[in-house]
Amino acid sequence: MTIAQKGTVYLVGAGPGDPELLTMKALHLLESADVVLHDDLVPEEVLHLVHRHALLTSVGKRCGRPRITQSAIHARMIESARDGQSVVRLKSGDPLVFGRASEEIAALRAAGVKFEVVPGVTAALAAGAALALPLTDRKTASKLIFCTGHHADGKDLAPVWSGHLPEDATLVVYMPGRDMARIARELRNAGLPDDVACCAVSHAATARQSWVAARLNDLAHLECGPAPVLLLVGRAMQSLLVGDADTQVLALIDEATA
Repeated sequence: MTIAQKGTVYLVGAGPGDPELLTMKALHLLESADVVLHDDLVPEEVLHLVHRHALLTSVGKRCGRPRITQSAIHARMIESARDGQSVVRLKSGDPLVFGRASEEIAALRAAGVKFEVVPGVTAALAAGAALALPLTDRKTASKLIFCTGHHADGKDLAPVWSGHLPEDATLVVYMPGRDMARIARELRNAGLPDDVACCAVSHAATARQSWVAARLNDLAHLECGPAPVLLLVGRAMQSLLVGDADTQVLALIDEATA
């Protein structure tokens, strides 16, 4: 069984929200770490697994309103490890997918602090499971592409995809934002047809989980539910739609009330 080691920082994936989707290694580290620094999106059900004597601190940054700077997070991790404490930096989903793990790893390496990365279930996989729908399919989707609609502060807003997007791909957009009309234009510019299926999943793998689907030509009018939201686009999503291609189709399932 893994026990958090003194002087070591663990970048741990908390998964999409359901505590039962934690890895055994992540659980053992939460039960044994001296310090846990967690993101805002890590739910209380997961935080309740932290050892009761551990120092538990939120270092989350939501909607561009940071309570703590990234450099201050680096300093807390490094100082705690140098003080001989075991540290878990707890991130929602997987630590290496659209987080700030690269910056934190660079800071730990520069400081000569020992660290380890513990993977978690990323939101795309949880969303596919929520829909009971594979993200790849031998007939319709031989490619799986992860991208993000969120970029570092100060950077120009880039399109979610540049160039031609293969029709046999499932595109997963993390943090797509609320401007679905812009995303729809960008996907058309990337060569996707108007009838391709799009599905927005809100709070995947939590009690608040819901999803809504439409064809690309109706994406601008899609009400996506509260953040965090994941947008999935591609032929593999086609079975979520009903009716003929000229009719706007919305399908909504609220798992919290199912």
